[in-house]
Amino acid sequence: TGAQFVLRIPRPTDFFVHGKRSGAPMLPKDIGLVIAYTGMNRSDEVLDAGTGSGIAAIYFGGIAAHVKTYEIRPDFSALALKNIKEAKLDNVEAVAADVLTAEGIYDVIHLDLQIATEHVAFAYDHLRAGGYLACYTPFLEQMAIVVDAAQARFPEVHTHELIEREMTRSKRGTRPSTSVSHSGYITIARK
Repeated sequence: TGAQFVLRIPRPTDFFVHGKRSGAPMLPKDIGLVIAYTGMNRSDEVLDAGTGSGIAAIYFGGIAAHVKTYEIRPDFSALALKNIKEAKLDNVEAVAADVLTAEGIYDVIHLDLQIATEHVAFAYDHLRAGGYLACYTPFLEQMAIVVDAAQARFPEVHTHELIEREMTRSKRGTRPSTSVSHSGYITIARK
């Protein structure tokens, strides 16, 4: 037909937009905050839990040396594994099990699940000195559980709410989009 088209190699942002989802994945802005405030880098061993469809693990896999992601629901874990394979990330391992069964020592532990005090204690025991725990919580009550448990163990604990407003431009003018700007809270604790 003579029409031109562009073929793109998928990036993590494409998996967020087009990948099959098992629930509500973290938004890229929240994943970016985790990466920025933990200083995640190419030498890091990362433990991720609450894999869902694997979106955060895919982002982390593009940065870290190795990501091991745990999902307690086998159907979600299978979907995440499919998405991770499509992303062609051989440094991301998906495990269908409770994160509390994980072994090893990590530079960054990321939790996006119904977090209880034992998850925070587990993270503290499995982090290297100077390592980071990053917890995503959608509600204030859950964030309070994380902060209280973390402050009892970690010397540094900070919680952030990242508000994002997309801008819409039309002939009438420019204004913030009406989409929701709050997605949750990120608590970062350093050992």
